[in-house]
Amino acid sequence: MHTTRRRALRRTVTALAVTGLLLGPLAACAAGGTDTGSDEPITAEGVDDGSTLTLWTRAPIERQAKLLVDAYNDSHENQVELTVVPNDDYVAKVGAAAGSGGLPDLFAADIVYVPNWAQQGLFADISEQIDGLDFKDDINQGHLSAGTVDDKEYVLPFALDLSMLFWNKELFAEAGLDPEKAPATLEEFSEAAQAVQALNKPDTYGTATGLNCGGCLVFTWFPSVWASGEEVMTNDGSEALLDGDAAQAVYDTWAELEKAGAVLPSSTDEAGPTWTAAFSEGKVGVMPFPATLLPSLEFDAGVAGIPGVDGGVSTFVGGDGIGISKDSKQSAQAWNFLNWMMSEEAQVEVLAKDGNAVSRGDLADNEYAAADPRLVTINEVAAQGSTPVALNFQQAFNAPGSPWLTLVRNRVLNGEDAVEADNEEITAILSQ
Repeated sequence: MHTTRRRALRRTVTALAVTGLLLGPLAACAAGGTDTGSDEPITAEGVDDGSTLTLWTRAPIERQAKLLVDAYNDSHENQVELTVVPNDDYVAKVGAAAGSGGLPDLFAADIVYVPNWAQQGLFADISEQIDGLDFKDDINQGHLSAGTVDDKEYVLPFALDLSMLFWNKELFAEAGLDPEKAPATLEEFSEAAQAVQALNKPDTYGTATGLNCGGCLVFTWFPSVWASGEEVMTNDGSEALLDGDAAQAVYDTWAELEKAGAVLPSSTDEAGPTWTAAFSEGKVGVMPFPATLLPSLEFDAGVAGIPGVDGGVSTFVGGDGIGISKDSKQSAQAWNFLNWMMSEEAQVEVLAKDGNAVSRGDLADNEYAAADPRLVTINEVAAQGSTPVALNFQQAFNAPGSPWLTLVRNRVLNGEDAVEADNEEITAILSQ
């Protein structure tokens, strides 16, 4: 496997504009450098005294969150009450709670929001506790960096969600492809998708995506640009570079697949909720796909990093970070959960056992990963990916009708050569 170089996190730390959200700075605390209202200092392991803790997370990582919470509750005096919020409602719910002082003890956040919410003061400063972990250098650096503002650390990785290239081995074999060999370039990916399409099996397509889902597309298309040695934005996140040669090759590849009828037809209007469903049902040959869904697949799927134009692999290191909220009165107890969450017991015996990527590099080669080479691949590629975070990322890329979506739909669906102008529109929002 040819892997790309490790890239530094591209991010611009800034406040996320949430209606009605006006937060003051956190006061200083005796032990942890932060006062979350608790009278008890945060020790290295925290406090396990039978307290009830509240935790919010968004629906896409519900499986991992439930596994961790259930395992913690079964082994600790403290008990965590988990609330899972629909993804589309999460930002508004957090914003409203932050403005009224009603955040839970712990809450997770999509990694692209973490810098903004940390800057706003939604999370407590847990620098001293994180720095005290003897495995700190092995924690996923993308998530740690996203949660660091002015040299203060606010979050730990809660769940890693990586975009990987998945393929249906049975469909590959039927199409005369080597089911054990990953497409190594964009061209090979396209050829594989078209080979599966040529089977003419009912309700079966070469590939699929969400062509009306900006978040789906950054998650699955940006890695091909990185794997090709190019960038999607400038280092400060203020200028889009999505009119470069590698990006143009990605658009050309998908336009070709669309023209060949090898893309699941519902992909055209897919806005996100069901963009992975057809592959999960065994009806798609090959596609960039969330690694977190590997445990749910009921057929033999191959897994590799997402290829670049001429080779190389990369991934979008997404998922959620988690921290103690500014409103918690039980910071010592909340840290006990976070400290346990990063332990070998939680990372290996809970997450890895279920087929998930771990958040610590020193635990990547664990017994469960060793039993499934796909997990080893996921853990290896995780270290080669990127987490692009920038001012107005949501408005530029993820929002319905974003200029990124306009670029993709113009180029891939409408055949319009307006990439340069559309890229400028993305830059106009990023640089506001």
